[in-house]
Amino acid sequence: MVFFVSEKGGSMSSDKPETGSMVWIDLTEDAKTVRDFYAAVVGWTSAEVDMGGYADFSMNTPDSGTTITGVCHARGVNAEMPPAWMPYFTVADLDASIAKCIEHGGEVVIQPRSLGEGRFCVVKDPAGAVAALYET
Repeated sequence: MVFFVSEKGGSMSSDKPETGSMVWIDLTEDAKTVRDFYAAVVGWTSAEVDMGGYADFSMNTPDSGTTITGVCHARGVNAEMPPAWMPYFTVADLDASIAKCIEHGGEVVIQPRSLGEGRFCVVKDPAGAVAALYET
């Protein structure tokens, strides 16, 4: 199920995901190099996602063409994203989850912002791992 590639492009699902599920994963870095790496290593194909002046990429399975992830340039709306695979976990209430994150020793790395019909932020857990929290 595809939820989004980035703020521009991609598609939002009409199915509301279960709270706590991982709904998306993307990688922000030099998108063309990373796209070509995973195309060669995993066999994914790609499709451009217009970002207004440049393209990010949705990455698709080679047999069915199902979009399963995104590869984005570290610019524009993704300029602050770290160069790592970023899982997006759904939460029922983004503000409440942010408060719990801080209360339990985490920190907000990227402040909440709109994404499709929802909002997301990026948090760092006490071990230093990052993840996006997504409220639909």
